[in-house]
Amino acid sequence: MRVFLTGATGYVATAIAAELLEAGHTVLGLARTDEGAAALEARGVEPHRGDLADHASLVAGAAACDGVIHTAFIHDFSRFAENAEIERAAVEAMLTSLEGSAKPFVATSGVAMLAQGRAATEEDRPAPMGRGATEAAVRAAADRGVRTAIVRLPPSTHGAGDRGFMPHLIDIARTKGAAAYVGEGANRWAGGRRADAARLFRLALESGAAGATYHAIGDEGVPTRDIAAAIGRRLGVPAISKSAADATDHFGWIGMFFGMDMAASSAWTQQALGWRPTPPGLLADIEGPNYDNSSSKYAG
Repeated sequence: MRVFLTGATGYVATAIAAELLEAGHTVLGLARTDEGAAALEARGVEPHRGDLADHASLVAGAAACDGVIHTAFIHDFSRFAENAEIERAAVEAMLTSLEGSAKPFVATSGVAMLAQGRAATEEDRPAPMGRGATEAAVRAAADRGVRTAIVRLPPSTHGAGDRGFMPHLIDIARTKGAAAYVGEGANRWAGGRRADAARLFRLALESGAAGATYHAIGDEGVPTRDIAAAIGRRLGVPAISKSAADATDHFGWIGMFFGMDMAASSAWTQQALGWRPTPPGLLADIEGPNYDNSSSKYAG
């Protein structure tokens, strides 16, 4: 299968591309810059120039391939609502162009704010705003002749090369001299390995059910106090509690996320696709070699 991959130079997407190539597929990867295009070529991915605002390039990429995996998102949390709308419009453009084709289209989402006090399941639906609106558009296109699926990622998709939330938390602990959690730290974060997520995207592309949602979850819910303790052991600093009032001062923008309960289950995903998460889990990975030289892409 020839696959159009948006966000192809990103952390998760580079693993998806490698997984697809290993399985015998070919990949056309969206590249915003000459540097990105060269990086894709070096990995055996054919570059396709464009970005999320260039709908013509997205439609052309989708038309040139047998299926689409969409991972691109502008990770600037100071403009999150605007960036979510940019993504929704881009996805709508691709889906409209694929109507009646029966081609697979696999979109990326997350488990944040799906449920509180319990593990979110694949049946949970987000509020119809932001990335939730994109999910709704993808799901609706299954009734218009596109074999759509959604893969939701945990707040920590961990592994070598991680540039997301976990390196940012490590950077804060290093700078502040303490690894903190909010309140009692009983709120939980789901976790999943990058390699496992890449395999799930491939399976959803190849054999996912139209309109289905899948969870790339290994650890269903790790208490944030345990995450802070693992970061503390890694850096040799204490793990301490911060009140909700002090969390913003200590963590900055990520304090809101680290105080959320974001547990999630992948039980249905495992049953439906025969997919299984593999070790190491989140805590072992934090303390392992994958985070020896980690750095976050988030400036705050």
